[in-house]
Amino acid sequence: MISKDFFQALEDFETERKISKTEFIKALETALTSAYKKHIGEAKMASVKLNPEKHTIKVYSYKEVKEVVEDPDKEISLEDAKQIKKSYKIGDLVEKEETPKDFGRIAAQTAKQVVMQKLRELERGRMIAEITEKEDELVTGIIRRIEGKNVFVEIGSNNLEAILSEQDQIKGEKYYINSKIKVYVKKIKDDNKSSLVQVSRANTGFVKKLFELEVPEIQNGEVEIKGISREAGARTKIAVFAKNENIDAVGACVGNRGMRINNIVNELNGEKVDIILYSDDPLEYVARALSPGKVNSVCFVDEKTTRAIVPNDKLSLAIGANGLNVRLAAKLTGIKIDVKPESFIEEKPVINTFDEIETDLDDMFKD
Repeated sequence: MISKDFFQALEDFETERKISKTEFIKALETALTSAYKKHIGEAKMASVKLNPEKHTIKVYSYKEVKEVVEDPDKEISLEDAKQIKKSYKIGDLVEKEETPKDFGRIAAQTAKQVVMQKLRELERGRMIAEITEKEDELVTGIIRRIEGKNVFVEIGSNNLEAILSEQDQIKGEKYYINSKIKVYVKKIKDDNKSSLVQVSRANTGFVKKLFELEVPEIQNGEVEIKGISREAGARTKIAVFAKNENIDAVGACVGNRGMRINNIVNELNGEKVDIILYSDDPLEYVARALSPGKVNSVCFVDEKTTRAIVPNDKLSLAIGANGLNVRLAAKLTGIKIDVKPESFIEEKPVINTFDEIETDLDDMFKD
């Protein structure tokens, strides 16, 4: 029914395409059984078996031995079963080969469909495997189409399609079909039926990978990225640190004449980037994180909140437009920051000792 060449092709698939012959035969038997039952009627019990050694394919029907036959398609009487084989008893399955003459055509069509399906699954599996290795990495793709606010990018050697959704785009950035674009592979969703690759240019991971790409000291571990906070299209704050005191972590990120940071800012479409030197001292870290704002002093108000005092004329710079600078500084340090001008101290002096409180109370109750 199926030629020797067919089974040789299975051997070739296993060798060249890494498709398991056993797995393929199992899938083909399942598909052929389904095709046969559609051909003769779903009611009957049947199976199709391939024998690679003998290069044969055979169809078998099954009937259960019953005392009383209610469904002739699935059941056979004990008397009739014993005529086939005397050892049959109630509950046994009687197997009968009944390969129809015209089943060769059905088998050939089904085999072709299974082959194509397996090849598609293999190709899809390879694409997913390739891009899975790129998860949390920076890749260069090509914009192939734009639908509404979604941008679809081809990435990887297999040209797998990834989606750059509106929330993962840099605000104000323009995208053009067939143009190259750097993206961060954020997430891969694969449910064995369909795959969705999400890429981003707004994610903090995108900035992290750009710095790793541009700064050799980060690549080799001499400079460490301690944290990143970002509002894509507006501002990014990145904290860096070097254990070796002879290495200028901030200077390494800036580069000679600002070349490295300029390359990063250009890729970010002009987004402002503040490079902060990390500190284990939380108060010092907060002061640095408020850059480019100038900070006079920082203290803890409670366990989770700090107060930063800044020059009166630098208050707006420390806070930033719509509170952006202080918001990103708080996100970077993980500490709530209350920014106050110098005049705040003059307006509301702090009472430091119990004696001063007692004196104030005495004055309040004097006649």
